[in-house]
Amino acid sequence: MGIKSSAKQKDRMKVKSNMMGTKFTVYDSGTNPGKAPGALLEESNTRQELAAVCYETNVLGFKGPRKMTVIIPGMNMNFERVPVRPSSEQESLLSKWQNRCLENLIELHNKAPVWNDDTQSYVLNFHGRVTQASVKNFQIVHDNNPDYIVMQFGRVAEDIFTLDFNYPMCALQAFAIGLSSFDSKLACE
Repeated sequence: MGIKSSAKQKDRMKVKSNMMGTKFTVYDSGTNPGKAPGALLEESNTRQELAAVCYETNVLGFKGPRKMTVIIPGMNMNFERVPVRPSSEQESLLSKWQNRCLENLIELHNKAPVWNDDTQSYVLNFHGRVTQASVKNFQIVHDNNPDYIVMQFGRVAEDIFTLDFNYPMCALQAFAIGLSSFDSKLACE
């Protein structure tokens, strides 16, 4: 998928899913090191991984809210994103996260909704920004401060959703994470 706001190649991204639709990686428009011609790529032209999203599998079919983890590159002392340009699968955001190598990475989770006896459903407080119930509604927080909403995404009409994000996430990361919720997840429903 490509997002294009100008004629420049830099304004594009790619969201790639695993076969089960449970893990997603967001790339910028750089060159895939696995598909580069015989010559070595300049590091500045190698694609960056901007985010990874993992939906917890639900193999037993229990109903309830989705659980997701978002991994984004960390920030340096100048509040700039630390580039993640893996040259092999072992250097990817997902591999680093799975191996608990979290240096220069930020691990975020969806905020756990609470059960509401009146509506007989799980709910989150979107402060009026989300108006319709949906399995796709979520808020992303850091474990250190669950009251600081890094991102929220939710339904406001049948085919209309709203997306809000805060530091340290950028618009491209937030948009791609929101897009991942639309993919059908066989193991998550």
